Amino acid sequence: MSYIDFHELRYALRDRREQLIRIGGTLLLLILIVGGAWWWMSARWKPPPSIFDTPVDDVLAYLAMDDFNELSLEERMKFLMDLSNRFRGMESSDSAAMAGFFAGVSGPLRQQMTQNVRILARDILVQGASGYFDLPPGDQGKYIDTWVVTWEKMGEKLVGGKERERTDSERLEGIRRQSDRNEERLKDRNLGPASQDGALGFMSIWQKEVEVTANPKQQGQIARFLDDVRKRYSDAF
Repeated sequence: MSYIDFHELRYALRDRREQLIRIGGTLLLLILIVGGAWWWMSARWKPPPSIFDTPVDDVLAYLAMDDFNELSLEERMKFLMDLSNRFRGMESSDSAAMAGFFAGVSGPLRQQMTQNVRILARDILVQGASGYFDLPPGDQGKYIDTWVVTWEKMGEKLVGGKERERTDSERLEGIRRQSDRNEERLKDRNLGPASQDGALGFMSIWQKEVEVTANPKQQGQIARFLDDVRKRYSDAF
């Protein structure tokens, strides 16, 4: 081989080496990114367990994890709905396991579970308020009716597995009657504070339980939204 041929070969190998180094560096970067993402997902966040294929205590424990809050509102409601469906048909062994789990919930675990419930309620109200203020005033009243009825139905399915056989109009009339009864109770001091049932009852916990989880912007939106809900169904709530 001549000197010129060897010289050209050396440059060719050097160019190839630099190319391989660049490719290797790119692959290493991709490995680090993918590996880091996998580590973060596996170490920092746990997906919800399978409701029907996981031991009861493990399913319930997920409700007391901060990972539960990372799910979307729709995913959390589906998780609770599936959980409710499982428990309605549970065997005696599962029932005993559930009772044992809740009997042992205390300290930080209980606090986290309570906080998760507050955050879920907050997110329901945040979503409701956001949709409400996106609408022109002429459409807001109908939005309130639809929102309240939707969540009343959701509550019935969570508790009993199905909605009560009532039309939306009947539901709204029932909400108004309940609001009127609450107003009468407030006028009679001997009966003490009014108690709320159904969808309006859920909203009455806002000031005491949910507000502490919301930022100032969310607090303002929800307060205005709930005030308009109250006004739509009653002069006193």
